[in-house]
Amino acid sequence: MKSNLLKYALSIAFLISAMLIAISVGSVAVPIPEIIKIIGSEVFHLPIGDKVDSMYISIVYDIRLPRVILAGLVGASLAIAGAAFQGLLRNPLADPYILGVSSGASVGAVSTLFFNISIPFLGMYTLPFISILAALATIMIVLFFAKKIDKTMRVESIILTGIIFSAFLGSIISLIIALTGEELQQIMGWLLGSVSMRGWRYVGIILPFLLLGGLLLLINTRELNAMSLGEDRAQHLGVDVGKRKMLILASGSILTGAAVAVSGTIGFVGLVIPHLTRKLWGPDHIHLLPLSMITGAGFLILTDLLSRTIISPQVLPVGVITALVGAPVFAMILIKQRKGR
Repeated sequence: MKSNLLKYALSIAFLISAMLIAISVGSVAVPIPEIIKIIGSEVFHLPIGDKVDSMYISIVYDIRLPRVILAGLVGASLAIAGAAFQGLLRNPLADPYILGVSSGASVGAVSTLFFNISIPFLGMYTLPFISILAALATIMIVLFFAKKIDKTMRVESIILTGIIFSAFLGSIISLIIALTGEELQQIMGWLLGSVSMRGWRYVGIILPFLLLGGLLLLINTRELNAMSLGEDRAQHLGVDVGKRKMLILASGSILTGAAVAVSGTIGFVGLVIPHLTRKLWGPDHIHLLPLSMITGAGFLILTDLLSRTIISPQVLPVGVITALVGAPVFAMILIKQRKGR
């Protein structure tokens, strides 16, 4: 019990520290005590003693705080989806980016922007809705073709099929870009992955889907523990494997689709964070999933901070930074697996 409390305490401390540092650092440095006052007064409507500079309020509340919260929500979504996919497929190489789910969601988002699609009763949720449908369709197609290629559906076959489909979907995106006129800049911004200049509106877009997808995964942690031992053993333990597998895949697709809709394709978060969390705190999905969410949120907040400060005043796409970190980790895990065999 004490060890579990320590895990969560350290993870939450990491997240809060990352948030405060990211809000504080920038072209205009904001002292952390001032940040706490602003968040207390503007967000939680708490009375504050000393008056806060209006410039600080504008910088924190209108610019940095929504960006930091959005980065945290995107990181949490991708991390918990990656942890669930890895547990379900019993392979640390599985994540939304590598399985093609992110690419499918990107095609959905780019198509929505290109054709200017708007579903009347959904309004601003049209973009995440179509991204989620595209992500879900992609994972279903990947699993279908993986089964056609390999009846036993080994994880290697699923991952290889996901990589093939990622390449195919990437060509569709390239075609759309070639046909794009005025929308090119907006679409390119989506593809490179960024949480810059999004604002509170995008926080409102992703939050309901994170709550829905995250809750669905968290109530399936015991089933994930069983399925990580193998589907046959899980079946013997009374798990409805087919139903739970579809629910977990759908939940992961909801999280990935919503994340891609607001930030574009940010790869390897769902690979690196669950792998690191598993190494630090163990493989029990009851704790692995929520801890991955917390750590993933802090990780992407710090990654976004690095992207906007490393070559300031220019801003790098955050997807570039995560790829620089994630690609070597992917190679390291793959080599370790091969040596193990």
